[in-house]
Amino acid sequence: MLIGSIEPFIQSGINSPDALVSIAFIAVYAILVSVLMSVYAYVFGWVERKVIAKAQYRHGPNRVGAFGFLQNLADLVKLMAKEVRYPDNADRAMMALSFVGLVAIAVFIILLLPLTPSLLATDFGLGLLLVFVVFGFSPILVFLAGFASGNKFGELGAQRSVLMLIGYGIPLIIVVATIALASGGFSIQGVISAQGSMPFALLMPLGFVVFFITMLAEMERPPFDLREADSELIAGWLTEASGPYYAVALLLDYTRMFMGSLLISILFLSGWAGPLLPPLAWLLVKAFVVSLFIIIVRATVVRLRIDKVLRIGWLYLLPLSIVNLLVTFIILKG
Repeated sequence: MLIGSIEPFIQSGINSPDALVSIAFIAVYAILVSVLMSVYAYVFGWVERKVIAKAQYRHGPNRVGAFGFLQNLADLVKLMAKEVRYPDNADRAMMALSFVGLVAIAVFIILLLPLTPSLLATDFGLGLLLVFVVFGFSPILVFLAGFASGNKFGELGAQRSVLMLIGYGIPLIIVVATIALASGGFSIQGVISAQGSMPFALLMPLGFVVFFITMLAEMERPPFDLREADSELIAGWLTEASGPYYAVALLLDYTRMFMGSLLISILFLSGWAGPLLPPLAWLLVKAFVVSLFIIIVRATVVRLRIDKVLRIGWLYLLPLSIVNLLVTFIILKG
């Protein structure tokens, strides 16, 4: 594999005592991860459209390229060629920074995640904590994106999203704290090493279910895509997202999905651990399977009302995350 062949080359640069050399090689690593993320976003954009079409007895994209594989490229060119329009009272700079910031957060988190035991930009004992600290800025940027749009539906959609992100963020953090307890620290590599004998999905199945549901909400994936409500809020905080902005929003969706799939694979499915295949291949296979399941959830589960979403988060997922913490503590101490 190309990445496997240049992995020692990258690591030799990252560990170099020369700061400029280290920065240069970290930049190379960032480019590689960005290419991987872009390929993922494109492929799963096509896979999602085909899977949902199959579930709804439609053909899906089938005109541009073999099996419609180039349809996403045609749509991207069309979106980027459209004129950027703003409402008169929109804050253009804040709106642009909010969209770019949301993508940057997801990309930065992916860069913090190790892809193999040695292929990572940096490693330190609090990597897992840093990932979710950075992740915590998402509700702020979502609110700013809706507020800056100058559209009341955008503001209401942003408020709904923020309520959900905060409500589901608490059980998410409790599950992460449970993982840190089980692995003995906040090192991401330590979390994977601690799953040598048993994946955390088997050790704490309740935590795995809670984490998966909360990640769906944090990614604003169906059935938690409350930023949209066709009969009430149109497209929520994306209502005023004209062509290029909507292209960025689509990139954000699949970047978040890639990030969430990697996190689930690393924290609960032993990461890159597995026989025969190279470590990177195992991690990507697990992430792709998780992504496919996320798409199936979208194709089969209807969107929930905001009151039901908040009720599930506060009355069910939060207590279950605490139960998972207590049970895991008892098992480890026993």
